[in-house]
Amino acid sequence: MRNMGATEHDEPVTSNAWEEVKRGGEAAIQRWINQQMSTRSCVIVLIGSQTADRRWVDYEIRKAWNDGKGVLGIYIHGLLNQNRQTSRKGANPFARVGMQNGGTLDQHVAAYDSPGLTSQDVYAHIKNNIAAWVEHAIRTRRQ
Repeated sequence: MRNMGATEHDEPVTSNAWEEVKRGGEAAIQRWINQQMSTRSCVIVLIGSQTADRRWVDYEIRKAWNDGKGVLGIYIHGLLNQNRQTSRKGANPFARVGMQNGGTLDQHVAAYDSPGLTSQDVYAHIKNNIAAWVEHAIRTRRQ
């Protein structure tokens, strides 16, 4: 998604940098996530086959929502992974986040599922729509 040019100032984290953060333990991971999110107005969750089961994704979703940031999900199951295989569709991670007044966050957060039969079709759909999706998520939270 970073290569699409739709997100600003968002450099990928190298495996070495993430391993260094993890060595600091849970508090260091939380501090790092908090710092990364502090200047963001929207959090995009790329929903893959295992995303909903990842603890730190859950933390990021909750933090972003509680901080009043825009939040959205994009299913990536139609894209090719690093092994040139089409990934499987994962569960909606927002459906696992309960709200204080009942219900779950998936009732308030859009998770976009791109049409298309090929990875190129899915990529193009995301690229053509991601900026509008981000703006919608931010605008929705400001209302």
